[in-house]
Amino acid sequence: MNVLICQQPGQFEYVQQNKPVLQRGHAILQVKRIGICGTDLHAFEGTQPYFQYPRVLGHELGCEVVEVDPSSGFVPGDKVTIVPYFACGECVACRNELPNCCAAIQVFGVHIDGGMKEFISVPTKALLKANDMSFDELALVEPLAIGAHGIRRAAVQQGEFVLVIGAGPIGLGIMEFARIAGGKVIAMDVNTTRLDFCKDKLAVKHTINAATEDVLQRLKEITNGDMPTVVIDATGNQKAINAAFLYMAHGARYVLVGLQKGNLEVAHPEFHKREATLMSSRNATQEDFDHVMRCMQQKLVDPATYITHRVAFTDVKAQFESWINPANGVIKAMVELS
Repeated sequence: MNVLICQQPGQFEYVQQNKPVLQRGHAILQVKRIGICGTDLHAFEGTQPYFQYPRVLGHELGCEVVEVDPSSGFVPGDKVTIVPYFACGECVACRNELPNCCAAIQVFGVHIDGGMKEFISVPTKALLKANDMSFDELALVEPLAIGAHGIRRAAVQQGEFVLVIGAGPIGLGIMEFARIAGGKVIAMDVNTTRLDFCKDKLAVKHTINAATEDVLQRLKEITNGDMPTVVIDATGNQKAINAAFLYMAHGARYVLVGLQKGNLEVAHPEFHKREATLMSSRNATQEDFDHVMRCMQQKLVDPATYITHRVAFTDVKAQFESWINPANGVIKAMVELS
């Protein structure tokens, strides 16, 4: 089978490997769709933490079951996605039902080789079946689950202002689930095209271009002087993350979904006087995946609108670097296999 390996930052190579053999407790899946996410782009750039090379990327997957033990509850032909976070089941996080931040977590396509190949072997306990969903939709469940988990961490309440910084695919998912939770979304980015997408496709009422507008003044105008009670970063940009400490209302919650390698820098008096809460949000849980799939099936969210670029698996190497350039307008690139 054909496999695409990121050998080192900036370098992909196609290689031939044997198709996986069915093991007990696993299923063999034929990969049909691979969504490209920020983690993949950052890995290609060499800016992704927790990463070693060479690595097969890809963890946003829509697949078809081709081989499986019938006692698993799955049959060949089932359409599935995967929960790509493999937890140890024994550490303090796992014992406290927080497998998404397991101390020894193995994320598919990050810590271990992922789905940029024609066939994969995955534990059946990681599979989620939805034969009524398309492969495109299945590949978009995982990034939406990241957003849904961030909103659950923030405990968004009906009617409160939620500032989402970063209008990439993860940020868009955060906005969607903030809306579903009853929040009033404010989208902030430096990319006019992405902000227009938020207004036109997601019906986000309030947008701020941080490159051209006075952010503090605009936030005061939008919130009638209160400032947002929830701030969520989806940029993974150190400057943006540090600046956002000043965007919080008194008593606000700040959730870091985006990830970068540097240090947080915060004016302690500003943070302290707000009695603010700072949280990270890592990966997602089964509960988040289930919530996302229900919302998609109920047509509360239509992630297919995020797909701006499509490419055949055999052309990924040639086109991948272009997706990093903001000028190319990529929101979600979708890789298509057979």
